Amino acid sequence: MLILWGSLAGLLLYLEIVYHFSGFGWSGYFPGYTLCLIAVWAGIAAVFAGILRGRLKKIILYLFIWFFTIWACVQLVYLRIFKQPLLWEAIIRGGGDALTNYWREALTAILGALPFLVLMLLPAIVIGIVLHKKKWKFPNLRGKRLVCAGILLVAGILGEAAIMEIGRYLQQDYYEEYMEFFDPLGIAENMGFLPMLQRDSLSGILLLAEEELESVTVPVVETVETDIPESGEADEADIPESSEAVETVGTVLETETVEEEVQEPVITQHSFDIDFETLHALADNEEKKWLADYIEKEQPTDTNEYTGIFEGYNLIYLTAEGFSPYAVREDLTPTLYRLANSGFVFENYYVPLWQTSTSDGEYINCTGLIPDGQFSMRKSASNDMAYSLPKFFEAEGVKSYAYHNNSLSYYDRYITHPNLGYDFKCSKLGTLSEEEWGSWIFPMENPNAWPSSDLEMMQGTASEYLTNDRFHVYYLTVSGHMYYSFKGNAMSAKNREAVEGLELSENARAYLACNIELDKALQYLLEQLEEAGQLEKTVICMSADHYPYAMSTEQYEELAGKSLSDGMDMYRNTLILWNVGMEEEPVYVEKVCGPMDIVPTLLNLFGFSYDSRMYAGRDIFSDEEGLVIFNDRSFVTDSVIYRKKGKESIWIKDANGNDMIADDGKEAYFSEMQQEVRDRYQFSAYILRENYYQDIKQALVQQ
Repeated sequence: MLILWGSLAGLLLYLEIVYHFSGFGWSGYFPGYTLCLIAVWAGIAAVFAGILRGRLKKIILYLFIWFFTIWACVQLVYLRIFKQPLLWEAIIRGGGDALTNYWREALTAILGALPFLVLMLLPAIVIGIVLHKKKWKFPNLRGKRLVCAGILLVAGILGEAAIMEIGRYLQQDYYEEYMEFFDPLGIAENMGFLPMLQRDSLSGILLLAEEELESVTVPVVETVETDIPESGEADEADIPESSEAVETVGTVLETETVEEEVQEPVITQHSFDIDFETLHALADNEEKKWLADYIEKEQPTDTNEYTGIFEGYNLIYLTAEGFSPYAVREDLTPTLYRLANSGFVFENYYVPLWQTSTSDGEYINCTGLIPDGQFSMRKSASNDMAYSLPKFFEAEGVKSYAYHNNSLSYYDRYITHPNLGYDFKCSKLGTLSEEEWGSWIFPMENPNAWPSSDLEMMQGTASEYLTNDRFHVYYLTVSGHMYYSFKGNAMSAKNREAVEGLELSENARAYLACNIELDKALQYLLEQLEEAGQLEKTVICMSADHYPYAMSTEQYEELAGKSLSDGMDMYRNTLILWNVGMEEEPVYVEKVCGPMDIVPTLLNLFGFSYDSRMYAGRDIFSDEEGLVIFNDRSFVTDSVIYRKKGKESIWIKDANGNDMIADDGKEAYFSEMQQEVRDRYQFSAYILRENYYQDIKQALVQQ
């Protein structure tokens, strides 16, 4: 029995070592919990093999061996593609879509990981041959053998429990990642893919039990009464005139003194009138109680000098696939360069990478909430998303459109985006029937190209809204999608000639080439807006969903032309927030900011009456300190950059070369920011899980 148990345990340990080395190298690995888990799982398999009779013994062993071997191989390939572990939720919710949309990426990842995949498969093949040729017979478990197996199992379980309790007491990262926030990548890297599988399986069981979401009906977008309070008196300001000086916006907005006497604006708060007695009465569980307490004590942000400067304007908002600041070049992408270097220019903008890269990137861009695990956008499909951008435009009688040059069915966007309030269309159906969904498709010349053209998307959609008096439009682009080569990327191949003379690798040139297509799309859009007489009253906003993570660090640094190893430099990006009226006199923004700040910032700029406490992000132009939160709860503020991996803290210096926070205040400040990060994470998770905007609406005091 000990030989069998030892063989199975050895196989699991071997797979764990190969996976960790091939995925993460040797750094940061804590094997204690994993060894206990291996003892338990190998013991369970040995017990079953010992209790069963005949061929069932070998069937159990084969299933055990091949399940974990194949799972390790799949996890490695998925990690190489998406930089995240594969979870049951991804298989349940998006497995079919992933197979049809990412087979090229999967093939590339398999070829790249082939030596490690062979190493993983080798023991299973050898064991299978030995079992077949030698026809080993395993003893039945009785008496002492059964007691021995039971002792091993109990010892392993007690070891797991003890290690977790020690982690809780000592406030270790592995306890937080496993028990509190469920950080799959952190667990896989720091503990192993087996603990990640165990933790994810517990979530998967709950997911299967709650699959009522699959029966969600597709919302119909129509103009209805909303529960957003009518706009109150807010400060109104015109777009900066060309005679005004260029401003720099930091943690505190600094404005130049003007000779003429200017009336001081009336400062009000971005808040709704909430009856907190009602809100607390509606709290029927601990999560809602926590939310009611949190929102009540949270201080709303104030209006500021930029409140309402775009009131009555159109908004075109883009989530750009795999966009990077290093795609912005005056010679190759002049429109991107124009937009990024005028209007509001954000000098410390970061875009984190989330578990479901693009979908979660969209979720935070569109909701101002931090994603909760994977597929947060999909989870929101049955929620009342009362405070999304389209709902505010709808309250003013403005229609909102959304377009994506890919499949209508992918990530169930045909459900999620109408639920946000958009009239949503795609370039192809995916798995949906033409008879039922054909009207949801916009025309493109090459809809099946991969990736497809952002320019063709603009050409096929702009005429739908440009004749409206006012509009809000959302685009999810795809031309910048991985991988970056001239053979496997249609947009890179299309624009290859433009980058042919650059002294860069094919990977870097192909990346720039596919983003030329995005540049052409934006150029076309500006031309159409001007021709329709809409350019002067239209705001363009664009953020990435994530950086181009398909590139290795070395490849990305080549594209950047510099090292990206300091702090969170890998995640630095560009936020475009532009109107032609600001082109001559841009406003430079030094304040740290990120995607979760976009929605509240736009609501402030457009003069909507909103409550800042409904979002994890904050209006960038408010007097609150900037904060960007990352998937593993690393963070960046105006005072410190904290990278959780390696416990690295980089303190920001002021103009005099001194740290923004004095040495005697750093410990208290750091603890405060860690708690703030945890609170905003918790807030976002509970808002989504509890469909909490419904409770907020019920607690609003009717005017």
